[in-house]
Amino acid sequence: MRKLIIFAIVGFFAQLIDGALGMAYGLSSSSLLLAYGVAPAVASSSIHMSEIATTAMSGYSHYKFNNVDKKLVLTLVIPGSISAFVGAAFLSSLPGEVIKPFISTFLLLLGVYILFRFLFLNQESSDKKQTLSLKKRFIYPLGFLAGFFDSIGGGGWGPINTPILLSQKGATPRKVIGTVDTSEFAVTTSATLGFILFLGLDQFNWTWVAAFVIGGVLAAPLAAWLVQVIPSLILGVLAGGFIILTNLRTVLLAGQMDPSLLYGIYSVLIVGWLMAIFFSIRKNTRFRQYKKSYAEQR
Repeated sequence: MRKLIIFAIVGFFAQLIDGALGMAYGLSSSSLLLAYGVAPAVASSSIHMSEIATTAMSGYSHYKFNNVDKKLVLTLVIPGSISAFVGAAFLSSLPGEVIKPFISTFLLLLGVYILFRFLFLNQESSDKKQTLSLKKRFIYPLGFLAGFFDSIGGGGWGPINTPILLSQKGATPRKVIGTVDTSEFAVTTSATLGFILFLGLDQFNWTWVAAFVIGGVLAAPLAAWLVQVIPSLILGVLAGGFIILTNLRTVLLAGQMDPSLLYGIYSVLIVGWLMAIFFSIRKNTRFRQYKKSYAEQR
């Protein structure tokens, strides 16, 4: 019973992070299961099953809070669902762990770009309504790649789509995060069907699935609300720093770095990230005060 409560709590915070920053539900949940000695295939299949419910609630919540670009959702879903099913089918034979460090390096660089872009972005321009206009020849390969790695790597839809879309001109963090979270429902469902067909229902631990679902469903509306109320400038800095932290470990370990050095590196980065968040909040507060003062003078 104690283990199930822990799983539900982890599911709550994993979905809170995922719904607010557009990634990390699978990363957080699978880390816990693997720490308990659960086989990777069982962990991945059980988490994908629980994500059907959590992504459905998350997508609905983002839709109600107007955080979704409906056109972009439809464009992402088609290639993402197809590749997620293909990825699940070939999970046992594809070298996901070999490819992962290269993807993580790319995403790490994008995270640095996103953090600095929103950290030094003019507040007034970030408050204006912007339109993210992307061509299908860009979206289709992106959705296909993200769906594929979501299945074979134990997560990838949010970590790949969110930073790449945020790096595009005209991207609004809350719209990108809401859109990626909403489209993930179809991709997760497709991947789960692949796991059921090629791995069998015996790979799912239904008790763990239920615990993660309960925690995730409770957190989804709160996360969607947070995305709406947090200013874009601050949300971009939060997302950029989180992208860096989640991908750095994979890159460093692939380079044969001593795991003991990771704690020191992470400590420095977390302090730097917190300072960036503080700077962003202060900058946003000053802009709001100036805006209010200017309005009162008129």
